[in-house]
Amino acid sequence: MPAPLWHSPAEYTGRGRTRFGKGRYACMLNSRSKRVLIYSHDSFGLGHVSRCRTIANALVAADPNVSVLIVSGSPVIGSYEFRSGIDFVRIPGVVKQIETGEYDSANLRVGVEHTLEMRTRIIRDTADIYRPDLFIVDKEPTGLRGEVVPALRLLKERGTPLVLGLRDVMDDPIALAAEWERKNVVPALRDLYDEIWIYGLPQINKPLTGIEVPPSVRHKMVYTGYLRRDLPLHSDVPHEMEEIDGPFILVTAGGGGDGADLIDWVLAAYETDPHIPYGAVIVFGPFMSAAEREALKERSAKFRNIRTLTFTNNLGALMQRAAGVVAMGGYNTFCEILSFDKKAIIVPRTRPRLEQFIRARAARNVGLIEMLDADRGRDPHAMATALRQLPQQGLPSDVVVPGLLDGLPNVWRLVAKQLAHPHRGPAPLEEIWSELGPAAPPAVPPARART
Repeated sequence: MPAPLWHSPAEYTGRGRTRFGKGRYACMLNSRSKRVLIYSHDSFGLGHVSRCRTIANALVAADPNVSVLIVSGSPVIGSYEFRSGIDFVRIPGVVKQIETGEYDSANLRVGVEHTLEMRTRIIRDTADIYRPDLFIVDKEPTGLRGEVVPALRLLKERGTPLVLGLRDVMDDPIALAAEWERKNVVPALRDLYDEIWIYGLPQINKPLTGIEVPPSVRHKMVYTGYLRRDLPLHSDVPHEMEEIDGPFILVTAGGGGDGADLIDWVLAAYETDPHIPYGAVIVFGPFMSAAEREALKERSAKFRNIRTLTFTNNLGALMQRAAGVVAMGGYNTFCEILSFDKKAIIVPRTRPRLEQFIRARAARNVGLIEMLDADRGRDPHAMATALRQLPQQGLPSDVVVPGLLDGLPNVWRLVAKQLAHPHRGPAPLEEIWSELGPAAPPAVPPARART
């Protein structure tokens, strides 16, 4: 028989330390805590979970009474370091096919529809039980195939503030408009969400340009600036970096699922030009296929000044020490480049979205980074020339962009405003237990708590 889903508060805190007075029980949920729920669908790569983690760590650092629960489909969320006050619910994973954009179950031997049904129920039940004071949805307004809509409706009925957090660039406006029309996104923006936070600046990009939305939706939009990244709480340096003699270039493919071409291009440059002044530390990413990774490692091993890593949860430590960066240019890598003030060459992907290309082009136009367009051909000499010129390239800090990295303090101000008036809906467990009198809570959970 499975263990009961409902327990007395003493079972949660140990040795009955939650007893008060004549045997009454205090709820395990601190009535003075401020609860934030964050949803991140995480079907591909590391970007969404990294952004949510950054925000969560900033919130609990700003106020010790804040608790953050992240609902995520990322298979590597447990590899990241979180501050006290943060936990996560891991929902069954899905994976996006790069060429088609279609989804499939990542690990379970069930159909994607079955997986999405499980995810939808877990998300809604988590929102129901956790009873957040604020719900932040990352990037996907209705979730993966609408999976977050039941939770949004539940919390909307309870008066919980609902926020959509968008990165600075979503996609090409024509493609985004078609996608949002198909997903019926605009009604959700209009009727469900209270605010829309854009983690960027309008002078870099306006993500809803070209999208037909009512004025009420545009009035909800707030630009926060980019999210500054700091070194992790425990910033141990991977030993591979210590083996590099002299300055090195960090080459990062993000999650790595579509990063093999970038690393192949960099290695081809080293194979072509022996005069590239710096060595390299190459981070493949956890989602690169084993066959691609092994082939690239074999090529890298021929160079005494190139080291490789499959994955590190401390990319910031590598980037801080690097002389420059070569990357694909996802949102989080871009924020790290700005935060650690690194000379960078961005090689954006253009499939299945133009997001990275649009961001890189805009950043290059204001002088923050340099860009190579892989769609014009992967000439090894072009990459080698860019790597040789990297030492003479300007720093992002050479360009003055007011408010560029003010994202986290601005997000905290927006969150604090919402948490000033908690909204938790129905009667809390404290009230339910107080009605039970001095006796211990029943051994059998209420019917609605069963699954």
